[in-house]
Amino acid sequence: ARKAGERAVTRLGARRLATRKARVLYSPEVARGLIGHFLGAVRGSSQYRKSSFLLGAAGQQVFPAFMQLRERPHLRKGLGSAPFDGEGVATRDRDLVRDGVLQGYVLGSYSARKLGLKTTGNAGGTHNVLVESAGGGVALPELMRQLGTGLLVTELMGQGVNGVTGDYSRGASGYWVENGAITYPVHEITIAGNLKDMYRDIAAVGNDVDVRGGVRVGSILISEMTIAGE
Repeated sequence: ARKAGERAVTRLGARRLATRKARVLYSPEVARGLIGHFLGAVRGSSQYRKSSFLLGAAGQQVFPAFMQLRERPHLRKGLGSAPFDGEGVATRDRDLVRDGVLQGYVLGSYSARKLGLKTTGNAGGTHNVLVESAGGGVALPELMRQLGTGLLVTELMGQGVNGVTGDYSRGASGYWVENGAITYPVHEITIAGNLKDMYRDIAAVGNDVDVRGGVRVGSILISEMTIAGE
């Protein structure tokens, strides 16, 4: 409650921004959704229906080489932990992304058969996806320094994501940052890009991991996005 109240106070007097291109830093709460779009694109159903912007991307570089995405279904007290998937198939540890390269898809038995592959024990979804960075991730003060002048996003609105093309456009609010320091709150803006480019343009991942969900990720810094405002 205290954190929510403090955040509300800091949002007083929010402004709009002029349209521009700038660096964008996603806070952990919204970075989880960014990773969620990736997981949706590598689901077996998206692959066999040919409705994914990452169609046939197994073995390809989809993130920078410093990034790893690991599925860990047996984490103690993990919100996504499960010994079996929705079909009773035993879950297992696996690397979804290793050194930025997609290792395979998220498959139940039906989607696996459609693709001529084997189930990965993911009927019903993934189980505790950990987004990791070489060296353990970057501390928030250093992330803010790397952001320099740009946008810190703390809230997203709308559903402007095309899963087939990867086109991304979301309403956003947060804070404008200059020289690594928050200068004022902003609202009523839109951030836009293409997810394939956004993933490859990730400049850093923070160590401020949010564990309140099935995807554990820290802040994510993207080198450049379009910000539409006034």
